[in-house]
Amino acid sequence: MATYRTTNPTTGRTETEFPTLDDGQVEHILSRSDAAYRTWRTTPAQQRAAALTRVADAYEARAEELGRLIATEMGKPLDQGIGEAQLAGSIYRWYATHGPDLLESEQLDPQGARESLVQTEPIGPLVGVMPWNYPYYQVARFVAPNLMAGNTIVLKHAEICAASSEVMARMLHDAGVPEDAYINVFAGHEQIASMIADPRVRGVSLTGSERAGSAVAGTAGEHLKKAVLELGGSDPLIVLDDVDVEHVAGVVAKARLSNAGQACNSPKRMFVPREMTEAFLETVLAIFEQATVGDPLDEAVDVGPLSSVEARDGVVEQVARAVEQGATLHTGGEALSGEGAFMRPAVLTGVTREMDAYWEEIFGPVAVIHSVSSVDEAVKLADDVDFGLSGSVWGRDLDRAQQVADRLEVGMAYVNEHGTTLPGLPFGGVKRSGFGRELARWGMGEFVNVRLRRTSAL
Repeated sequence: MATYRTTNPTTGRTETEFPTLDDGQVEHILSRSDAAYRTWRTTPAQQRAAALTRVADAYEARAEELGRLIATEMGKPLDQGIGEAQLAGSIYRWYATHGPDLLESEQLDPQGARESLVQTEPIGPLVGVMPWNYPYYQVARFVAPNLMAGNTIVLKHAEICAASSEVMARMLHDAGVPEDAYINVFAGHEQIASMIADPRVRGVSLTGSERAGSAVAGTAGEHLKKAVLELGGSDPLIVLDDVDVEHVAGVVAKARLSNAGQACNSPKRMFVPREMTEAFLETVLAIFEQATVGDPLDEAVDVGPLSSVEARDGVVEQVARAVEQGATLHTGGEALSGEGAFMRPAVLTGVTREMDAYWEEIFGPVAVIHSVSSVDEAVKLADDVDFGLSGSVWGRDLDRAQQVADRLEVGMAYVNEHGTTLPGLPFGGVKRSGFGRELARWGMGEFVNVRLRRTSAL
């Protein structure tokens, strides 16, 4: 059984424990969600949108409080946590604004009939399995479109985010979402599997590891349920030879340190022209070495702890193994002494295909820099791994940069920015980074029934 608790990664001390769902309650949870669906689906779209607007208002009003909460849960620096809460609010507001229009019926060419009409309808109760690295944002991008569509939700958050998951549930309920239309559960993996298998549940969305995604997709497939998966990423970043290399390196280094590197779409693998590598490396090193590591509630801190001591130790082990296999460690990579889940940000070069670090996702403050002799080599290496979430290309010649970006095997390709996420942009990957899309109109389309009604005269 999963254990839900708040263990402050700054101190390593457990502050709160939460009771978990009893097996006997699973049936009751599903009955509540299914009954609520019968009512919520018939609630006028504008009324559902009004509730989401109130949710958005709450996120904006409580952004600092929410930021402080996840700083103690998973270690995100306060300003980044505030920004995440505001982003989550903007997602609810986007769907409140655009959702009713996205649900409008569409007239098609009658094609010989009197009318051919496409209607958009909800499909039923859904299960969401969410990760700890962006506690508010990840939930919002699943919950907002699906509540707007008229589905109901059973939400299992990460075990270390129990406190924030309770707060989110209260915010939704206070805004007018019925308590049974959004149910927060502290459930174990077997309980979630049984919910997915239940015929009342019509789909599941998971953001998390490949292992978790495989398990959830297997259960969903066995029971013919729709699934959306956003899994790992080892995002490539390609630098072209016409950039101001120090400027780009500075932007990229700070992006890699955001959230202590714990983002699926963080720029993890950097490909730099050989003649520019030394300057790029020097700039990244300077920023990594000057970054202040410490308490995420301290405004002077750049990099907080990792989410847990176990997570920190795993990243430290990955760095050490890369060095053992022949990579060059230029700075950092070690666990910091004392309490908490802190590590010194690391920079690696010389990582080759024979090393584990070439293929793995390193989910921490670690930059891997590759020196390349051509754009073709950069693209080949960028596409060589099994992940395909996002990638970026940096260059002043925009036509050329766009052409390179179009060669990346990713779900999201950026030019002169990396990992941008906005409510009106689709989010999702290819290959082992998952399938399905969230956000924008594509996020609304995953868990709805696109129903054709065709009418002909007798």
